[in-house]
Amino acid sequence: MGIKVRGLQEAKRNLDRLIDDITDRKVVRALQSAMLIGGAQAAIYTPVDTSTLLNSQFREIIVNGTVITGRVGYSAEYALYVHQMTGKLKGQPRAHFGKTREGTEFGGGTGTGNYWDPHGEPQFLTRGFEESRDQIDAVIRKELSL
Repeated sequence: MGIKVRGLQEAKRNLDRLIDDITDRKVVRALQSAMLIGGAQAAIYTPVDTSTLLNSQFREIIVNGTVITGRVGYSAEYALYVHQMTGKLKGQPRAHFGKTREGTEFGGGTGTGNYWDPHGEPQFLTRGFEESRDQIDAVIRKELSL
């Protein structure tokens, strides 16, 4: 006497869809956690003058088919230039660099505080994520575990 089972293929498809949905949500949650940790550490090393650069930090998750990418960056126009600087002015007063022949001051800074204050470092975004590597690895392992 044979028993027929109906709907097995549909049940398998539904289970696969459920697993994919759970996996996608876990990946997004893991990326979000990693970006929060790395971004917070990067914020500590972001140089502050008017806070424009610091306040321009953003996080985004991009889904392109089966590829899910997390991105942390700064939207201030000058962010890349500051990030790539050597930091050789670190600790020096934010004074203007000179005057034109007419006596007008140009370039250099606001005249308040020191360059790269209070905890600013060159490569601040990269450094923030590198220093948070162990924490990021741990949170990704935790979020992706079953």
